[in-house]
Amino acid sequence: MAASSAKSFGTAPVFFTAISTILGAILFLRFGFAVGTLGFWGVIVIILLGHLVTIPTALAISELATNKRVEGGGEYFIISRSFGLNIGATIGFALYLSQAISVAFYIIAFTEAFEFFFKWVGEQFDMYLPRQVVSLPAMLALSVIILKKGANMGVKMLYIVVFILFVSLVLFFLGKTDYSMQQSFSLFDLEARNMDSFFVVFAIVFPAFTGMTAGVGLSGDLKNPSKSIPLGTTVATVSGMIVYFFIVYKLASSASMEDLTENQLIMAKIALGGSFVIPLGLAASTISSAIGSVMVAPRTLQALAGDRSFPSRKLNAFLARGRGATNEPYNATLVTVVIAFVFVALGNVNSVAEIISMFFMVTYGALCLISFLYHFGASPSYRPSFRSRWYISLVGFITALWVMFRINSLYAVMAIVLIVLLYIYLSNYHKGRKGLVSIFTNALMQLNRTLQVYLQQSRKSGGQQQEWRPSAVCISKDSFDRQQAFQLLNWISHRFGFGTYIHLIEDYYSKSVHKESQVVLKKLIEQYKGMGSHVFIDTLISPSYTSAIAQTIQLPGISGMENNMLILEYSKKDPVNLTSIIDNFSLINAGNFDVCILGSSSRPMNYKLGIDVWLRSLDYDNSHLMILLSFIIQGHPDWKKSNIRIFEICRPGQKQEARKGLEGLVKTGRLPIISKNIDIIEGSEERDFKEEVINRSEQAALTIIGFTGELLKYKGRSVFEGYEKLGHVLFVNSSERKEIE
Repeated sequence: MAASSAKSFGTAPVFFTAISTILGAILFLRFGFAVGTLGFWGVIVIILLGHLVTIPTALAISELATNKRVEGGGEYFIISRSFGLNIGATIGFALYLSQAISVAFYIIAFTEAFEFFFKWVGEQFDMYLPRQVVSLPAMLALSVIILKKGANMGVKMLYIVVFILFVSLVLFFLGKTDYSMQQSFSLFDLEARNMDSFFVVFAIVFPAFTGMTAGVGLSGDLKNPSKSIPLGTTVATVSGMIVYFFIVYKLASSASMEDLTENQLIMAKIALGGSFVIPLGLAASTISSAIGSVMVAPRTLQALAGDRSFPSRKLNAFLARGRGATNEPYNATLVTVVIAFVFVALGNVNSVAEIISMFFMVTYGALCLISFLYHFGASPSYRPSFRSRWYISLVGFITALWVMFRINSLYAVMAIVLIVLLYIYLSNYHKGRKGLVSIFTNALMQLNRTLQVYLQQSRKSGGQQQEWRPSAVCISKDSFDRQQAFQLLNWISHRFGFGTYIHLIEDYYSKSVHKESQVVLKKLIEQYKGMGSHVFIDTLISPSYTSAIAQTIQLPGISGMENNMLILEYSKKDPVNLTSIIDNFSLINAGNFDVCILGSSSRPMNYKLGIDVWLRSLDYDNSHLMILLSFIIQGHPDWKKSNIRIFEICRPGQKQEARKGLEGLVKTGRLPIISKNIDIIEGSEERDFKEEVINRSEQAALTIIGFTGELLKYKGRSVFEGYEKLGHVLFVNSSERKEIE
């Protein structure tokens, strides 16, 4: 019972907190200037553009609030539980500072309601009083009330000031002026003016739109957040937009453009009893906005501290501590009013108003992005009772980002850089926290699934020949003894290809062996993570090498295209795997796979010594694949300072013809191989080949040699033997001749 009674607020506080901030200081002080500068239709466009951000955000909040229980912290809670605590804290700090400084902004704007007092003192006593004469006592009074009575008292005050605000707006609409009675007014006669100043005026007016999420900060005090947040926020946003339209119409029809731009409180000239009621309405709107901000900001700070976001246990404990059954954030409120006092004492927050707007825009953009990613990710756990549309959330995110840079590119960059630096710091401090959680994983899974289906369908239905690129799968049971096979696959997959590495566990499938395979997989991922891996790693349980190969060559490619290359590996020093590889070549060949067999050397890899490619007449089908593989491997950063050399053995008298053909291939294929690295050798392939390879490529980091199924059938193991003096040797068999275009 205690817990339920502690959360005492319904929908009304959410609505009134939001609407009182929406219909706040900017409405009374800047809308007249905006209409006078841009004209009726110019300001209508501003309102519509602003609500391309606020309406998607309101719908996104409503959706997110009905999916999971929203606790204390409002927007911060939603972001942190969706993007992770580190990103949530990063945006939460920016949001909190915006809310805290907004208290000062509204209090300073509150002093404009006492313009008559400052003028009277100036005329009677010939002295100029600073605005702090009113703003500091007002800030002190507000602080005492909130600290003494808490949010309940703040909400009661909110009802009073919203009532005053409502009365002042009604009297404004009832007012008439000589201008309105003398002028014939038609919407069709109005126009947009000075549109080159559109975003300058937008920056001045936009803070009026930032109040739509103010009520969300009361989430920890709501009896039913999943009902109150959607209803209160959405109704306040739409109501505010409608009121804006009518106010702009009233201003445009009641005063000249000159009066609108020159008189800050032009609404006082229009309203019934305007000299009294509009300053009173301004005072009510600004103080209600200040009350809303001073209630919401401490709850954001308390939630941040509750998640141990600050780098101090004592500070987190101090700020998270609350009072009473409602856990009133007394300490967080104390810090908030101190920050507000500092900015009130400075007297002018115009210099930080735009960057405050930037942080609000970051928050709104993040909320829209979360909603979009949830829709796109299609997680079964995302089941909100209130549903927006993914394209509405996407429009909100894009608009928020675009508007940030149109308002002030420097402040937008500063805000983004500050948030990135803060995120880096928090990630280093809270290393155990995941920076990005399942929302991104779900979105990436959906994107991957969509792309794979599209790629498969386009390949199957397309009549034209598809461009070749390697989609390689490697199978090895020696992953913890030798890394050369994985390295080769990683080189191929880095930029131009796709790779799947399969660690073979020779055993029968059972629960215990499956459990062992998961441990091995985790170990392999950790082992290869530091190598800049672009390879997908998995394990395979199979009773024999033959059955494992049969299973592997039937695996779907993770790239969305079918696997077309199989990589196998053996140690030249102890070639125990070689017999099994040779015995299964015909099985692999049945699937039309390109086959790469790596003879690993114990010699350290010196990449600067480059890649040697050896061609001979029997390599007609292999040659293009061998050259392409050398180019693909060299694209990895490990090989950036290496060269590719091509050797071709030709029959006597055919040297010039062979060179011409090879140089033409390199040139038309735009391959990074210079002419001096092409060497044509006249001789007998059968007698001189291995001897030539050893003599010329003994120092090469990697040597690529072709072989055929026919050659393997007649010569067996001897095809791979005799190269012990070389480094790593890659034997290549192409299923068909590749095109180098």
